[in-house]
Amino acid sequence: MITKEFIIQTATQLFVENGVKTITIDKIVKELRTSKRTVYNHFKNKTELLSACLAVYHQKVKNENEAIIEESPNAIVALGRLHNEILKRTYQVNPNFFSDIIHYHPGVLEASYRDTNNFAHQQIVDIAQWGIDDGIFQKEFDVEVVGKTVLVLLKLLKDNKLFPITKYSKERLTFGTLVPYLRGLCTSKGVKLLAKQEEEFKISI
Repeated sequence: MITKEFIIQTATQLFVENGVKTITIDKIVKELRTSKRTVYNHFKNKTELLSACLAVYHQKVKNENEAIIEESPNAIVALGRLHNEILKRTYQVNPNFFSDIIHYHPGVLEASYRDTNNFAHQQIVDIAQWGIDDGIFQKEFDVEVVGKTVLVLLKLLKDNKLFPITKYSKERLTFGTLVPYLRGLCTSKGVKLLAKQEEEFKISI
């Protein structure tokens, strides 16, 4: 029996690997080896199915991020490990995945972020506050602003149109955007920890 959960799992894999535009309900049905009726029994259309896939995808990312944060000894290491995980995902996800959603299913991505309480932003804010409490980050800065800024910088690392892979390596982008920004937020204690983390950046990129 083809379950709703299995349909979401299969469709998510197809969307992530190929982008959203090229994956039709017909292709999903073919992969499932079932009929359209089976899919339409659970979802009105492709957009509704896509929303369900995004909910599962974002929950998975949220859980992975939380595990990384919990296992990290300090805020600098947590940010470094999250950064590495984000870079890893860029190689696992088709570049058209998110752009297709934005262009052909407007509002769906934003709704998914809202439904998950903008978890990525909140996680960065929590890490920033953690760093302040530990004396790693300067206590004067606005954690909400920093949270949004760090997310923008991380998105820049994934923008292949703005920074073509053939011209800008991940290492060049990391050390040209994220690292200098973090260094400006750090106390003397934080700068020392960041220097150690920079070596991990170089190894993992």
